[in-house]
Amino acid sequence: MSRFACHVFVCTNLRAPENAKGCCAARGSVELAEALKLAANAAGLKGRVRVNKAGCLDACETGVSAVLYPQAVWYGHITLADVDEIVQRTLLRGEIVERLVVQPGRSPTAPRAGSSGPPAGGAT
Repeated sequence: MSRFACHVFVCTNLRAPENAKGCCAARGSVELAEALKLAANAAGLKGRVRVNKAGCLDACETGVSAVLYPQAVWYGHITLADVDEIVQRTLLRGEIVERLVVQPGRSPTAPRAGSSGPPAGGAT
């Protein structure tokens, strides 16, 4: 049995600027992880949900990414504007935010509105 109902791992990997893959840290993931942690705690989830900074999740093509366990849901192209929705819908109600779902290793084809990268693809 897990200590937490949900573990959220947010990629905060940092690569050299010249690396063609880019990195989540340069896309604001460190700030996003902190905002997600604060929002989860403010929603009364401290001790039930754990938000952790993670090294590379090998999902560079999906922008800032996170994986939630034990649900095994991958979110990508996350922005600060998505934090409250993730907390309210996913962490509190157990709903999946379909527009954020990605399948690492698959390259979506068109940008999501308001993002600088491809959209979240189909469900996992």
